[in-house]
Amino acid sequence: MNNFRYTFRILLIVTSLILTLIGCSNDQTGASKTVEAYVKALSKQDANQISTLSCSDWEQNALLEVDSFTAVSSEVKDLACQESGQDGGNVFVSCTGTLALDYNGDIQEIDLSSRTYIVRQEGGEWRMCGYR
Repeated sequence: MNNFRYTFRILLIVTSLILTLIGCSNDQTGASKTVEAYVKALSKQDANQISTLSCSDWEQNALLEVDSFTAVSSEVKDLACQESGQDGGNVFVSCTGTLALDYNGDIQEIDLSSRTYIVRQEGGEWRMCGYR
């Protein structure tokens, strides 16, 4: 019976560690997922989603970006983002892919790798806070 209790405790500890590590890994990818959601919401001109995904001090700039897309249709192509560094509370996210803008048949593409996105936690959620 003592052997069972010992095995059960070890199994409980190992399970707890695994769940903790899974939680940490999901949290680390939250910054890149936020940027991907931000770019997609920008393409869809979804001002409500952009506001939700933006830091409070970036929200006005984000809404201006949405406004600048109102005269065009856009499509996100081959978007993939990953964390590329940290500085204090800021996490830097780099992306690949393009944002194709259609100006009445004239397609212009924005290379998403030309920006490094600044993301940080605000109100317990990852928020997009600008570029560098």
